[in-house]
Amino acid sequence: MIAVAAEDFAKSLLLAGAGKMGGAMLRAWLDQGYDPRRISVIEPYPPAELLALAGATGFSLRPPQEPQEILVLAMKPQNLDAASSLGGVIGPHTLVISILAGKTIANIAARLPHAKAVIRAMPNLAVEVGRGITGLAANDAVTPAQKNLAETLLSAVGRAEWLPAEHMIDAVTAVSGNGPAYAFYLAECLAAAGSALGLPPDIAGRLARATLEGAGELLYRRPRQTPAELRASVTSPGGTTAAALGVLMAPDGLEPLMLRALAASKERAEQLSG
Repeated sequence: MIAVAAEDFAKSLLLAGAGKMGGAMLRAWLDQGYDPRRISVIEPYPPAELLALAGATGFSLRPPQEPQEILVLAMKPQNLDAASSLGGVIGPHTLVISILAGKTIANIAARLPHAKAVIRAMPNLAVEVGRGITGLAANDAVTPAQKNLAETLLSAVGRAEWLPAEHMIDAVTAVSGNGPAYAFYLAECLAAAGSALGLPPDIAGRLARATLEGAGELLYRRPRQTPAELRASVTSPGGTTAAALGVLMAPDGLEPLMLRALAASKERAEQLSG
């Protein structure tokens, strides 16, 4: 996480949508000292948890009546058309940050024609535990100060990576945006395979889950080692790990399978624009 300037967490901010992603970001901002009096949240059907958080901290659940310095679009992508009603909160210096999967900067500009500075972001589910990763792309109207501000906001829930071009966001969606689901499915497959080899299903499930948790923590704690180096460090020539990797790393193994899966995800993201 990057250092937070006090003035960054005192800017007027409207969060449109407080579901899993939006809600996680909101809680992180509040935990890190964002002035709740400067935050407004629009959520058509606020759950009890959001109502309680508003009561405890003091942010508003009513739309502001004046232009905001930051507008974060975090509603469901299919509800983007509703963003047209937010034109009144956009001033000449408003920064718009969208985390809507598949929706391009051009899509956003079509609904919010007064918006000038627009950043498209793709976080993932791990923002809920402060370990997310977000890909960011900006249009030409975004100033260096606004880029720093966006990075501050997204770094509150993990790490942020700037992309050279917006079209790369769809690949980010395929790799990291959807990535937690792949890891969860790997845990499912490990458990199912363990059960097929004779382990009781509950024990196989716990072994698989703990294995993925530990491997992820090793990746986190050893940033100077590549995944390939970590893999090699636990693979003895001719051993049991090598036997399994011989299957996974075969020409028809995991890598080409992942390429097909991610290509399908990227294609779907491209179809969602509009």
